[in-house]
Amino acid sequence: MLLDRTDVEKIAQLARLAVSDPEKEGYAVDLSKILDLVEQMNGVNTDRVTPLAHPLDMVQRLRPDEPTEPDQRDLFQRIAPAIKEGLYLVPKVIE
Repeated sequence: MLLDRTDVEKIAQLARLAVSDPEKEGYAVDLSKILDLVEQMNGVNTDRVTPLAHPLDMVQRLRPDEPTEPDQRDLFQRIAPAIKEGLYLVPKVIE
């Protein structure tokens, strides 16, 4: 697949990116190479390949779920500008 300057302009607009005119040709070539690689990868037969959740077969070490800092809720609520029933009150920003 070969992209041109117009395609790069559309992609840049959708991604909200500013791309200068001299850069557009280079991006067109680079994006075309990426799409060619994706097309090549789509042609590979993966019927007998088992999907992986992660490429490394490792076990995650887990730490005990214990608090590491003291509870300072009361201290923080005392200095908060506004609280109600233990919740912080903030100004409405979305109508």
